[in-house]
Amino acid sequence: MLRPLSEIYQADDYPQVLVGLSEPDDAAVYQLDGERAIISTTDFFPPVVDDPYDFGAIAAANALSDVYAMGGAPLMAINLVAFPEDLDKALLSEILRGGADKVKEAGAVIAGGHSITDAEPKYGLSVTGAVETRNIIRKSGAQVGDALILSKRLGAGVVTTALKRGIADADQVAAAVTSMSRLNRVAAELARRHDAHAMTDITGFGLAGHALEMAKLSGVDFRLNMDDIALLPGAIEHALNGVFPGGMERNREYYSQWLSVEGMLAEHEYGLLFDPQTSGGLLMSVAAGRAGELLADMQAAGEEAFVLGAVIEGQGNIVVAKPG
Repeated sequence: MLRPLSEIYQADDYPQVLVGLSEPDDAAVYQLDGERAIISTTDFFPPVVDDPYDFGAIAAANALSDVYAMGGAPLMAINLVAFPEDLDKALLSEILRGGADKVKEAGAVIAGGHSITDAEPKYGLSVTGAVETRNIIRKSGAQVGDALILSKRLGAGVVTTALKRGIADADQVAAAVTSMSRLNRVAAELARRHDAHAMTDITGFGLAGHALEMAKLSGVDFRLNMDDIALLPGAIEHALNGVFPGGMERNREYYSQWLSVEGMLAEHEYGLLFDPQTSGGLLMSVAAGRAGELLADMQAAGEEAFVLGAVIEGQGNIVVAKPG
């Protein structure tokens, strides 16, 4: 599907496009001068939770996350809205209010947007950010010996699917909403401060899919410790019962060809590795000697983070370790 674009736009013809025309990354980056660049990204999707305000905040945090994943700061956003004619417009007002509050929290501004009529509500943002070129953090910089740190718990896809099926506890939903609504701003700032070599945010391809992108672009392997992966409340319970979004199976079918296991994974653990996340955390590849300081700074800032593995020599694969 994308082949026509690659035939029209050759990366060598647009040297000012630092990210976006060759290897994949979280957002496009356009160089303005020797020191500054603009980041551009967009994302939108149907509701993942019932509360319209929470949905707006989660969708906005998710769209803003790609700017943070590149090491930048958001400047401005534009609303993207699809809404049915027969739904109460007060619901849309709450969605927009949730998104606006989250963008304001990020220190940016919503300056317009576009809406269409559609059978299913959808909301998101087109976001413009800025970054100093020396601070750009790509997916492709992971180095052998680095520690792999993730800034949010996994399991959002499982819990929101359980919510849709009416089997999620209120406390489980509340924890997932809190996680998905949390900006990756502090995590990104601390990643820059501790000279992260590579970074991406964990969203629709799940932990395994996005980790594989980083590993392949960096020309290394990632070794993940299954027992060190922190999960949202309820994630294991629902995963054991096979409560996964449809995207999990698509992720597993495609990405599992590059994944191997030391030990033995249970079926629900495979699912959690490929569980699509909404507004997930930042996966950072950081020099092992800086990992402890980064974790301490994250904790001091009230942010969750945990080491889940390390970068090893290889050619772009994932090894998942699960002791006997």
